Amino acid sequence: MTQKHIPKNNHNRVIEAKRNTKQTSRVGGDFSDKLRAYRDLHAHALFSSLGRLIAARLNAVLTIIVLSISISLACGFYLLVENAEQLTSDLETSNQISLFLRDDVSLASATRLANGIKLDPSVQAVKIITKEQALKEFEEFSGFGEAIKALEKNPLPIVLQVIPKNSLEEGQNIETLVENFKQAGEVDFAQLDMQWVKRLQLMIEVAHVSVVLLGVLLSLAVLFITGNTIRLELHTRKDEIVIAKLVGATNGFVQRPFLYTGFWIGFFSGVSAWFIVTIMMLILKQPVEKLSMLYNSSFHLQFMGFFETLALILLSSTLGVVGSWVVVRLQLQQMKV
Repeated sequence: MTQKHIPKNNHNRVIEAKRNTKQTSRVGGDFSDKLRAYRDLHAHALFSSLGRLIAARLNAVLTIIVLSISISLACGFYLLVENAEQLTSDLETSNQISLFLRDDVSLASATRLANGIKLDPSVQAVKIITKEQALKEFEEFSGFGEAIKALEKNPLPIVLQVIPKNSLEEGQNIETLVENFKQAGEVDFAQLDMQWVKRLQLMIEVAHVSVVLLGVLLSLAVLFITGNTIRLELHTRKDEIVIAKLVGATNGFVQRPFLYTGFWIGFFSGVSAWFIVTIMMLILKQPVEKLSMLYNSSFHLQFMGFFETLALILLSSTLGVVGSWVVVRLQLQQMKV
């Protein structure tokens, strides 16, 4: 049989040498065959690993639940910070300068002063609150409406609300602007709470750093938990791996199903974490919006967007693959087969 086999191989090589014009297409065909074989191997490893994961339902579910809780903690804190930033979106309005005019200043004089302030290039807008408007707002929001009605004279002054431009970036300029307003003869008192603005900004910055640190810690937790799960599966399939290595299986062939197992664990954990966070936000949505209405605010809870959800699932799946790859590589080196 060997003598028949060798001439056949030689004959095939002669035929290939004579077909120079078709050499490129044959190479392309070989490449497509290899690509299809590569695809089939990965598809088999992908779905066989899913089948093994489903077969070990209890261990898989427990692992996914633990990972989902860890990931949802990081996502929940991230959404908490994102929603808190909504409170700073109107910070320019909150960072307004309130000019309390003297009691003897008339509405006409207050209007002239407001028109003059509007000409300042560092001022975005000026709003006049008359004595009647101030009294009405105080009656509505203070809870002392009946007591106010008993007063013979309106004690509240005319107030000019000045909104500066680029207030968050030019804090020193705002303080200079306040000092200039105090020099006006009609102004009795000027108020600007810069300390509150600075504290709020620092709190948001600290929260962002905390989100990053928490995300890193929980990512490490995902890596270790996934790695430990794969390590246990490696030990249960140790004999199968040894036999496969003895018959010539490469490390890539051996580790492929374990990498896909890590992928499935990370994928299902990410999806489960998204559901946990979404359910939590839905539970909080109505109470938070009711509280917002009490403060006459248009605040609405912000959920995870499409790209944020996609990033969450991709990241959790990647962490599962990375954790599996590290453990499999270390375990194969220890086996020394």
